[in-house]
Amino acid sequence: MEADEVTIREQNFHSQVREYTICFLLFAVLYIVSYFIITRYKRKADEQEDEDAIVNRISLFLSTFTLAVSAGAVLLLPFSIISNEILLSFPQNYYIQWLNGSLIHGLWNLASLFSNLCLFVLMPFAFFFLESEGFAGLKKGIRARILETLVMLILLALLILGIVWVASALIDNDAASMESLYDLWEFYLPYLYSCISLMGCLLLLLCTPVGLSRMFTVMGQLLVKPTILEDLDEQMYIITLEEEAIQRRLNGTSSTVECQMVELERELEKVKSKKTNLERKKKASAWERNLVYPAVMILLLIETSISVLLVALNILYLLVDETAMPKGSGGPGIGNASLSTFGFVGAALEIILIFYLMVSSVVGFYSLRFFENFTPRKDDTTMTKIIGNCVSILVLSSALPVMSRTLGITRFDLLGDFGRFNWLGNFYIVLSYNLLFAIMTTLCLVRKFTSAVREELLKALGLDKLHLSNNPRDSETKPSANGHQKTL
Repeated sequence: MEADEVTIREQNFHSQVREYTICFLLFAVLYIVSYFIITRYKRKADEQEDEDAIVNRISLFLSTFTLAVSAGAVLLLPFSIISNEILLSFPQNYYIQWLNGSLIHGLWNLASLFSNLCLFVLMPFAFFFLESEGFAGLKKGIRARILETLVMLILLALLILGIVWVASALIDNDAASMESLYDLWEFYLPYLYSCISLMGCLLLLLCTPVGLSRMFTVMGQLLVKPTILEDLDEQMYIITLEEEAIQRRLNGTSSTVECQMVELERELEKVKSKKTNLERKKKASAWERNLVYPAVMILLLIETSISVLLVALNILYLLVDETAMPKGSGGPGIGNASLSTFGFVGAALEIILIFYLMVSSVVGFYSLRFFENFTPRKDDTTMTKIIGNCVSILVLSSALPVMSRTLGITRFDLLGDFGRFNWLGNFYIVLSYNLLFAIMTTLCLVRKFTSAVREELLKALGLDKLHLSNNPRDSETKPSANGHQKTL
């Protein structure tokens, strides 16, 4: 009997070591990828080993850790869905014994833990540490900056706890709720993270519809459009003449006229970018121009239509079935039953839609007017802006599994702390969220595909000079056949 207990303990120990090893390897890969992404955008600083360089390096490591956690939160739901289908298809396979329900639950718990750690500790520490200088009267150095950062963190924690305490007391005024206000670990942090998750879902509700319509423009800029009735050789000749004319004006301008030189350099950069695009169009094959671009646009339209259709079906399920609620549905467990009607194909479609929604939300986030100046630039992004971008992506990625389950994109149950948010059990919040997403996405798509018709109507009515329909972000100058600048 004792030998059996020892064997069971050894098996449990080896399984835990195996799970932690797999989690560490996955996170190491995500950390390396995140480090290369951040260093690609981070502004290049001097190689001096001074105090600011050490602070920047510490902030860089913390930001890289946060971005890796964000990537893990994005991959959490797709990895769980595909693992469930693999375990269902190969239940007795020896080579996938490491893939089990304990590992999946552990990944969800670690993602929730590290998301809280990054959001409430690491990122505020990195920001305050980067901006700190040390208290007046103390010797300047790393210790003084750490002391100031810790004091700022304590004051911020007290402020947030006070706000949560007052908000909780106003919402729930009964004796049980008042008693739970003094429980920091079991009440404060889950309630606070629930509020952050709700804010992240609301931000996704704002960004994703905009991003879904903006994706067509972004892909149109990345791909080569079909050239119909266009003479690329003539346009190249015109662009070359413009470049040479601007270059001659730039060489003949006196260095004292700095304002005029800056304006000419900007015009030269625009002409060079247009020339690069024309050269790319000219080098593109007929297959790339006439097949890839229409196929990608049709694929985007199909994915967007399927997403809206799934949300509409989920609204109907919410009205007739209580199990459609994202909280408390009580699924069959990992590896016991397929959560998709179409099996492995349906699971693959769900994963594609989840990634598509995440990419669209990021595109929509940086397309909003309020966050336009927040967009990172290659080799020219300050450390403060990198921290802000990492926090924003962490909030979006942490809310992605919740949004996907709330909208009915997948039927996979939220595990760990992700399924314990209080607002997920509120029928009116979930139903309103689905209705708003469907309506906003439809309106953004209708506005996108009817923009040309609206512009022609405004021109016919003589209202085109009022700029009622033109978006300054989408407007661009293109050379016409006669060499003049035409604004589209």
